[in-house]
Amino acid sequence: MAATPAPPTAPPKPTWDPRKADPHFPWLRPTIRIRLTLLYGGMFLIAGILLLSIIYLLAAQALHDGGGGQSFQVTGTNIDISSQTCPQLDSATTNGQLNDMLKQCNAVQRQHALDDLLSRSLGALLGLAIIAFAFGYAMAGRVLSPLGRITRTARAVAGSDLSRRIELDGPDDELKELADTFDDMLERLQRAFTAQQRFVGNASHELRTPLAINRTLLEVHLSDPGAPVELQQLGKTLLATNERSEQLVEGLLLLARSDNQIVERKPVDLAEVATQAIDQVHGEAEAKGVVIRGERRQAVVQGNGVLLERIALNLVQNAVRYNVPEDGWVEVTTDVQHGQAVLVVSNTGPVVPAYEIDNLFEPFRRLRTERTGSDKGVGLGLSIVRSVARAHGGHIYAQPREGGGLVMRVTLPI
Repeated sequence: MAATPAPPTAPPKPTWDPRKADPHFPWLRPTIRIRLTLLYGGMFLIAGILLLSIIYLLAAQALHDGGGGQSFQVTGTNIDISSQTCPQLDSATTNGQLNDMLKQCNAVQRQHALDDLLSRSLGALLGLAIIAFAFGYAMAGRVLSPLGRITRTARAVAGSDLSRRIELDGPDDELKELADTFDDMLERLQRAFTAQQRFVGNASHELRTPLAINRTLLEVHLSDPGAPVELQQLGKTLLATNERSEQLVEGLLLLARSDNQIVERKPVDLAEVATQAIDQVHGEAEAKGVVIRGERRQAVVQGNGVLLERIALNLVQNAVRYNVPEDGWVEVTTDVQHGQAVLVVSNTGPVVPAYEIDNLFEPFRRLRTERTGSDKGVGLGLSIVRSVARAHGGHIYAQPREGGGLVMRVTLPI
């Protein structure tokens, strides 16, 4: 007996996360501009300190050589000498004392001159250092301005706007070469995404048409009252299979479209979207004995209403279908927190290990179930939710709930 092949494993997940938390002090971020400014200013400051030290040493040496020894002495008598800077000269009683005092006075005058030179030079150096840092910051900004254009274009592209180009002008240097290379890459990416959209459109027509024909033929045969019971049972099975294939095709097409650019954005209230999703799932929840509750406050975002409704519908459907057999509940809340619109869907259900949370967002992956043969969906619900949330600039987070079930949290920018 041949061994059953193991199901393919999920693709490896990246080891890095491009979405980093915003720093508490963004102006302290060590950007290239700040580093170049510190480099230019630091080099000027070091050069100024060295120049000041040399000037100070040369001035000290010159004063020492020129006035190291006293060039005059008092030898006569009846000499009256007074000085405002050396008032102690008046207290000298002999010529020897007077000469010693004159020598000390000369040393004090030399030191005073050196200190004055040092203080004035330090003040001038401080002023020049401020000017050097400001000049270095301005020059670094001018040199790095092409990188700013590249960064802004990359952010626009990250928002699914592949039509943006840098088109950097100026000298043919390394930055222009980088910008041209980036433009070429964007051109190839846009062609690839255009081809993908064209393929999605063609595939939707080619896949929907035969499935619709099959459904029509099966419904016609099932409507015949004279058909045998076995044929009716087979028709119902085939109709269920056909319906599942249609759901799979719709899910794949929606998943492909949600990864593309959202061109038209309109104000959408998440509370209204969640209420509509609850209304659609209300009958299924009653049949399973699941109570839907929660307070839904106004949370208006800019986006596509159909896709945002799909987020709420998929989350609520999963919360109802993957629930406990008795006394189950689903809580759906919407609110605005920290400048973001938040949709939270939590439910009772089976215990979900934390290590399996990431696998739930992979296409065709379910919690401890086979890839096919389940009546709870086609395994694309959470993948679609994640793609739609990303297309709107938001994120979805999942965490196990204590006692069983999950807490799904979707955040979208207002």
